[in-house]
Amino acid sequence: MWHQQTLSLGAKARGFHLVTDEIVEQLPVLREINTGLLHLLLQHTSASLTLNENCDPTVRSDMEQHFMRQVPENAPYQHDYEGADDMPAHIKSSLLGVSLLLPVNRGRLVLGTWQGIWLGEHRIHGGSRHIIATLQGEKK
Repeated sequence: MWHQQTLSLGAKARGFHLVTDEIVEQLPVLREINTGLLHLLLQHTSASLTLNENCDPTVRSDMEQHFMRQVPENAPYQHDYEGADDMPAHIKSSLLGVSLLLPVNRGRLVLGTWQGIWLGEHRIHGGSRHIIATLQGEKK
């Protein structure tokens, strides 16, 4: 069985946001899969998807502070006509990536105890974000 749909995430402030529940809620067909894979592709070049800590929000704020230091907005970028936060956002997106491939078992994502899906919003005002979700698997 194959299923594909576009998911929408509401606009978020710059930083890292736990979006696992927001994604799963938009995929009721996930509950029908016994064994399978879910591929998520974020359709943006100034944000990212990654899998990380799902419990302590200080991990997300520490991650944001790390990336602000490592990829500063005040560097002499050539690509600057979309704002000082745009080129650093492209770099962060490339470093972290825009896709995830996740196992599905008995209608649920198979994640580690402390793992969750993060949206890295790298723009100050990034707006809503869209994800193509492609689900492949055996129905229950």
